[in-house]
Amino acid sequence: MKKISELNLGFIDAENYQGLENKELFNRIFVKNKYLDRIFLPHNYFLIGDKGTGKTAYAIFLTNNHYNNTKSDTKFIRETDYEKFITLKREKHLQLSDYTSIWKVIILLLLSNSLTKEELDYYPFNKGTKMKILLSAINEYYSSAFSPEIIYALNFIENNKIAAELISKYLKVGEEQSQSTSFQESKFQVNLLYIEKKFIEAISNIKLKNNHFLFIDGIDVRPGEILFSDYLECVKGLANAVWSLNADFFTKIKDSTGRFKVILLLRPDIYYSLSLQNSTNKLRDNSVYLDWRTTYPEYRDSELFCLADKLLNAQQNKTTSIGKAWDHYVPWCGKSTFREREYDPSFYKFLQLSYSRPRDIITMLQILQSIFIQKNHKENEVFQESDFDSHDFQNQYSQYLMGGIRDQLSFYYTNSDFELFLKFFQFLNGKVEFDYDEYIVAYKKFEAFLFDNCKNDIPEFVESADGFLQFLYVTNMICYYEELLNGNPMFHFCYKERNFANISPKVKSHEHYRIHYGLAKELNLGRSIK
Repeated sequence: MKKISELNLGFIDAENYQGLENKELFNRIFVKNKYLDRIFLPHNYFLIGDKGTGKTAYAIFLTNNHYNNTKSDTKFIRETDYEKFITLKREKHLQLSDYTSIWKVIILLLLSNSLTKEELDYYPFNKGTKMKILLSAINEYYSSAFSPEIIYALNFIENNKIAAELISKYLKVGEEQSQSTSFQESKFQVNLLYIEKKFIEAISNIKLKNNHFLFIDGIDVRPGEILFSDYLECVKGLANAVWSLNADFFTKIKDSTGRFKVILLLRPDIYYSLSLQNSTNKLRDNSVYLDWRTTYPEYRDSELFCLADKLLNAQQNKTTSIGKAWDHYVPWCGKSTFREREYDPSFYKFLQLSYSRPRDIITMLQILQSIFIQKNHKENEVFQESDFDSHDFQNQYSQYLMGGIRDQLSFYYTNSDFELFLKFFQFLNGKVEFDYDEYIVAYKKFEAFLFDNCKNDIPEFVESADGFLQFLYVTNMICYYEELLNGNPMFHFCYKERNFANISPKVKSHEHYRIHYGLAKELNLGRSIK
């Protein structure tokens, strides 16, 4: 086995694996599991999972590799893209339906650009002439320098009069059409519909050898300068466009071996915010939901343990059976936390501090590696349990978890709202566990603090005691627990209760509550304060 200092534990953000220098490592450590297979089912258009569950990893793996007869591409929505949408909304007086139309053209443009001449010429008598004509018009518009990014596609839409005229000109020449079509700057929607129609006609007439997938990522983070209402309207338009193109167009193209598909990457709470028609059915029938949950007794057979073990195993000169690498590097067992067990395997500690997400496990290993190297544990080339229990590890990991929650809440609230939100935990007087009555006391003190310091600018998540309790639960900062007949507690975290039928679980009032184990250090809890 390699020395711990020689292990390359990769990146926290899978976007970093796009580069050629990191592609080989990613291919070795990536776990091809049931979720990867489900992405290829024709009816799945949404890839849904909490932050850190691997949505981007699946998209990047497929983008890096020609896998299962499929060519994939991943596009990230950036701050400048949202700014451009807002500018268009202000100048063109756009509605939600207009956002949907814009996104349709963007998606069609990006997918069309992914086609090569070899593909269009692969089948004899392939009716790809109209697509070639369309691509020639696009090349002239961009002076043969089109960069396949969302912002450049938006430029095509912003100047839709010029774009429509170019397409019309090329189609007349290529198809010897005699009729003339005029376009006006003021008729934004009409020009856009013309462009969309010509893309759809061109795509309908071609036969593909390969599938072409387009993943759209980056929706999880809202730039602070963009209002939530503007952001949500833009994302709703995108979701409607993805559904419409997939369900009403791509799946109905006949006589083509290869298929187009666009896949949207979403967190469950954002999916819930979109209020799509028949959203529960779409979640069940048209989504791949990344769920890495496991139980203590079954952890050894779980996808999460398999991923952690492969990260360590794939870097060895000679790979071993599942579990051997983990047992070598993390061999210790801890004191039992349940009376029915003699001891707790090391992976239990990782599960306890995590939200059952790949990113959490990888982060813990990375922190342990950095502490191991810093302390120069040369005498024993395995991770140390004492390092896992150390203040240094607990502090670093707690900061990582809190950073993730900050990012999650940035979708809805400002940084100043987040800082106010953290004030609540000061009124728990150091308690990690508390009952409902103790919670109400802390909430009233928090409410009084806000009235004294915020006046009329109180965040909406503090509208009521039970509403704020639900907010704490949805962010997975707290769980509620019930005592079973055998005396053991049953913990209920939001991420553990969530499923296809219950995308937004509710917290129970008048129960006992507990702060997540991994957050106590960063919240300065766990010690009584006088």
